[in-house]
Amino acid sequence: MELQPQQAGSTLVLSPAGRIDHTHADAFKLALDPHLSDCTKDGAALVLDFSGVSYISSIGLRALMVAIKQVKAQGGRMVLASLQPLVLEVFTISRFDMLFEIFPDRVAALAVVGGAS
Repeated sequence: MELQPQQAGSTLVLSPAGRIDHTHADAFKLALDPHLSDCTKDGAALVLDFSGVSYISSIGLRALMVAIKQVKAQGGRMVLASLQPLVLEVFTISRFDMLFEIFPDRVAALAVVGGAS
């Protein structure tokens, strides 16, 4: 899965697209993993722009849970932006909205984490 990395000030924005389900979750995790090591207290914050994600399954949520645990252990910050209504509903039902900072759009996320839009 291509994440289309873009630098926004000191923040890295990753934009997955499509479905993050049992077919694509491993590819999503493999694409995300290299960016997690730089997401530390003194490193770049990470914004995941989910505007292109139409669906996420429990295995996709698991990949995100593993990622956020690593980032938090490193003292970093990873936030989510632009969740489509169905994806936001999955996050709410599974209570993942309590695990992640979720912003309505990329601009709002970057304003909070310190990146330029």
